[in-house]
Amino acid sequence: MKVRPGVEVASLTDVGCERENNEDSYAYWESEDDREFERLGRLVIVADGMGGVEGGQFASRIAVESVQHAYASGPESNPQQQLLAAFQFAHAEVQKKAHQNPELRGMGTTLTAFALVGPHLYYAHVGDSRLYLLRAGKLQALTRDHSLVARLVENGVVSARDAESHPQKHVLTAAVGVSDEIRPDYSPEPVPVQASNVLMACSDGLWGQLSEQEMAEILTRKEPAEACRALVELAKDHGGPDNITVQIVRVN
Repeated sequence: MKVRPGVEVASLTDVGCERENNEDSYAYWESEDDREFERLGRLVIVADGMGGVEGGQFASRIAVESVQHAYASGPESNPQQQLLAAFQFAHAEVQKKAHQNPELRGMGTTLTAFALVGPHLYYAHVGDSRLYLLRAGKLQALTRDHSLVARLVENGVVSARDAESHPQKHVLTAAVGVSDEIRPDYSPEPVPVQASNVLMACSDGLWGQLSEQEMAEILTRKEPAEACRALVELAKDHGGPDNITVQIVRVN
């Protein structure tokens, strides 16, 4: 994986302590062409599949590969529009594969991706994988979960504290490949990124087992590769009931 100077990048995925198969997928991409790199920057993608062992693996892999391909080859001059178009392409590709193979029908995946273009961050998001920004020691979730419990919290039915242990906290209200259409969340304006900021994309197998304070402490104290290992090991120490995937980008 070629990474131009300016950032440190690390990624890690783990099956966890209870699953037999890893249904998560991820990718990091940047163009080898300098002009394209200036236009599209660095792309990070994380997906967490669902729909049975084969379905989940297929859905997440198809979505990640489709987003990378569409983002790298699309005609849009605006990175945000390029990313949103890539999500729609991934949604169509997952649905097409499900229609072609009856054993894969009903498969779907979360999908969270961001593009770092110079000092600007663009992102798109469907599901309950997350994108975090660590700035000045403070960890902020840039994405909101598309889940039943998140909706209950937004409506004041369930408290944020109770949501952490709610039995339905992983029931999704949106996923790529499942419904007729998707409406990814995104920021209408690019998010400014500064030197020493840290970006982390991860599946719920990570954030579901760690507090934001635990994640912030590790991201603050450790280099990206070491932080990936420490985060995954701590999630497994806390039970690791799900697959765990994390990608970290530190801006130098």
